[in-house]
Amino acid sequence: MVNGVETTYGKIVDLRAEFTQTARNKSLGQDIKAEGIVLLKKGGKMRWDYKSPAPQQIVSDGTSLWVYTPELNQVNKGNAPKALAGPAGSFLSGLGKLREEFTVRFLNPASPRDGTGRPVLDLTPKQPTPLLTRLVITVDPKDYVVRQAVLYDQFQNTVTMTFNRVAINPGLSDTLFVFTPPKDAAVVPLDPR
Repeated sequence: MVNGVETTYGKIVDLRAEFTQTARNKSLGQDIKAEGIVLLKKGGKMRWDYKSPAPQQIVSDGTSLWVYTPELNQVNKGNAPKALAGPAGSFLSGLGKLREEFTVRFLNPASPRDGTGRPVLDLTPKQPTPLLTRLVITVDPKDYVVRQAVLYDQFQNTVTMTFNRVAINPGLSDTLFVFTPPKDAAVVPLDPR
């Protein structure tokens, strides 16, 4: 299973998928749901276009990271390598080197598959960050593509991402990963913690 994931993600140059996301704040007992489209490309390039609950764009060309919130007419800009440090920030390369980046085991060794027959891997980063202390992925056994990822932070808050209509190597243009702030938007430095 691990070989299949590493081989698949090692060959992926770019990826497009629809996603649904549920962010769970453990201390508040609160869930925030979101959905949209994600584009990923090797070299740290990514674009998350959130459609709901409110439009938002998170775009990186691998050097800079922009977070645009139309509702606030604000763009946060930061240094992508710092903001996206670690395996979570580079999903494609991180999954291509599972055993190098993570300690890998089945979530439930006695029953390694979920109710739909998909294997569930429990990944512990070898270099955890406050934003990623654990990653649980559900893998499609037919093509070794991650269909669900649950990210845990240091406070055990979770972000559950479910990926649908995944297109592998669709030939995404680099221009999709360039962001130009709207003329009237406030541009504020992004300070990742």
